[in-house]
Amino acid sequence: MVRRHPLPEIWLFSDERLAVPMTELAAILPPGSGIVLRHDSLKPGARWRLLRRLARTARTRNLMLLLAGSPALAKRWGADGVHLRQHRAGQAGQARRIGLVVTMPVHTPLEARAAKRAEADGAFISPLHPTRSHPGAAAIGRAAWLRLARLAKAKPIALGGMSGARARELKRASGLDSGWAAIDAWEEKATRRRTRQKRKAVPT
Repeated sequence: MVRRHPLPEIWLFSDERLAVPMTELAAILPPGSGIVLRHDSLKPGARWRLLRRLARTARTRNLMLLLAGSPALAKRWGADGVHLRQHRAGQAGQARRIGLVVTMPVHTPLEARAAKRAEADGAFISPLHPTRSHPGAAAIGRAAWLRLARLAKAKPIALGGMSGARARELKRASGLDSGWAAIDAWEEKATRRRTRQKRKAVPT
């Protein structure tokens, strides 16, 4: 039997265009959530330092931290798992042998089948809804999302214009034990929090 890791239901996906620092976003995640760190354009030293800062928050809030890249790098840097892009699907076995959680991105049936062959623990299936992170990209819609989820045979995690309300609606409609991930939703929440804190700080 393939060993499966229990994956969080709620995720933060990193994106370098965000104005709010990743560490601030990680601090507002519900305990037990997950983070996928991409930030590929950072130099290795800066990316490692960011991961270490996120790891400190992860320890205090019981978060799962995945690194997009190779299994060897994720293990060396102390991540809980690796987010394998499709071109690294063949490294899933290596990741499992060294005890890492494995997730993969899924946008098409071909990629869903690759995630199934890789026996990924989770599949980030996107974009379910239109999203600012991919302007102009067509959303796949719920019916196509469900087909991809069933093909991937991994825990399906919806990405693309997601919110808690949309995630609950998807779970009710699909009957699947699905999770959800977001980029903009967390930035918007952090921005609202900053605004409230500023208002409280203004003397009356």
